[in-house]
Amino acid sequence: MSPRFADKVMVVTGAAQGIGRRVAERAAAEGAAVLVVDRSAHRDEVVAAIRAAGGVAEAFGADLETWEGCAAAMAEAVRHWGRIDILVNNVGGTIWAKPFEHYEPPQIDAEVRRSLFPTLYCCRAALDHMLPRGQGVIVNVSSIATRGLNRVPYAAAKGGVNAITASLAWEVAERGIRVVATAPGGTEAPPRLTPRNPNAAEEQREDWYRTIVDQTIGSSFMKRYGTLDEQAGPILFLASDEASYITGVTLPVGGGDLG
Repeated sequence: MSPRFADKVMVVTGAAQGIGRRVAERAAAEGAAVLVVDRSAHRDEVVAAIRAAGGVAEAFGADLETWEGCAAAMAEAVRHWGRIDILVNNVGGTIWAKPFEHYEPPQIDAEVRRSLFPTLYCCRAALDHMLPRGQGVIVNVSSIATRGLNRVPYAAAKGGVNAITASLAWEVAERGIRVVATAPGGTEAPPRLTPRNPNAAEEQREDWYRTIVDQTIGSSFMKRYGTLDEQAGPILFLASDEASYITGVTLPVGGGDLG
């Protein structure tokens, strides 16, 4: 069988570490030309690893919390390979973990800016390149934490990602573009190379974070965190032609927790 992503161009955002990195590596191993997008310089290490394994990849640094960064990232993929077949919107993640009454207004803004706007802007930027060709796939990475404790602003942002997925899919389905999402649950991953907020740990109590861990495990039927591969697999399935009749849905990947 041919690799699922042979002759496909894939943009993966937030790909310097964690789920994004695993998606980029596995997609490249299955034949995709991958643009590894991240504002962290560790994106270059991912590209080096992909190339060492015989894959095709380029790195691009961008602040995807801005329209300009998202538009530039999509343009970079087109500059290298002439098109975008698949976009994986992976940027996002909780910055603080605490009861809502302890969030300051700038922190609320930061959570929403981090976990909603990169997806919103990148979807819009990708359409400029997908619609003229009448084909493309967008996979958004949401979260089962749309129903969770001590992460209300993050939950609001990811609820927005679910809404983008459903509404945009309806708009563009008849023009050849699929829009889908996964909602990861708790995921075991190496320590972050670049913290989302270097001061966050000093600004929250350990028991507030412990509440998240306990709730995540308790809500999972399997009573455990998932692995990076258990998250990357569903993303890549939805991105592939195997899912050609699936659009507008968000797939929970939380060991039974539906969020």
